[in-house]
Amino acid sequence: MTEDRAVAVVGAGMMGTGIAETAARAGLTVALYEPDPLPLERSRERLAASLARIVSRGRLTEDEAAATTKRVRWTTDLEDLADATIVIEAVREDVDVKRDVFSRLDRIVGPDALLLSNTSSIPIAELAAATGRADRVAGLHFFSPVPVMSLVEIVVALETGNETVARLEAFAAALGKHAVRTKDRSGFIVNFLLVPYLMAAVRMVEEGFATREDIDEGMKQGCGHPMGPLTLADMIGLDVLYAIGVSLQSEFQKPEYAPPPLLKRMVAAGRLGRKSGHGFYEYAPAPAAAPTAVAA
Repeated sequence: MTEDRAVAVVGAGMMGTGIAETAARAGLTVALYEPDPLPLERSRERLAASLARIVSRGRLTEDEAAATTKRVRWTTDLEDLADATIVIEAVREDVDVKRDVFSRLDRIVGPDALLLSNTSSIPIAELAAATGRADRVAGLHFFSPVPVMSLVEIVVALETGNETVARLEAFAAALGKHAVRTKDRSGFIVNFLLVPYLMAAVRMVEEGFATREDIDEGMKQGCGHPMGPLTLADMIGLDVLYAIGVSLQSEFQKPEYAPPPLLKRMVAAGRLGRKSGHGFYEYAPAPAAAPTAVAA
């Protein structure tokens, strides 16, 4: 079985940078791609801040942090990913953008390379169809913040090969992650269960049923959750939550997945949660979000 030591990540947003950091801390080399230099600069700053926090907590030495940074190479040239054997796409939840990325990667990387998507909801089979290596395409769904959250979902599509699954389980173990397998259906395991819960909380706010604080405190104090559903929605990103809800509702045609009108209007207004500085709660001002890895 191929030993996967060279990783590439397409998309240098919060998720992509977190995946790159996790792989680099595990001793792997990482190429992190964006077509525009500005998101790459923000990615460098995000990685530096994350490593500085870990050093300050005594879980990493200054030398280890410096070595981690050296293992990451930021690039605006997709051809720089050619030598990777594990390629993880982490661009926005838009099937056309993702299919274009997969099609271009299929022509660049070697025949044994795995093409993986961090999508939360888009069917992997649709992405695999844009390539000539459907047996080497799968989902590898991380959770935010990637360096902290231990779970990763391996999404096995109809054509995903057994060797691909075995390599992904070994890769997840090398990253220190706990892998679970799921079939290729929208939402996979976690979001299939989580999204109706979050949408119900948004509807409660929309209908004036209870305040945001009481909804969140109810679930924290009553169910022992580490954070309430509205705080969690803000952390995920309301635009991401909206896109997942649309995908789930389209696939299963069940009303519990449909984004409430309030969520649609918050996204339209740019109230995206923690990353924009304003969602259901207010946060410290954040820089304007840059587009993530739209194929150039």
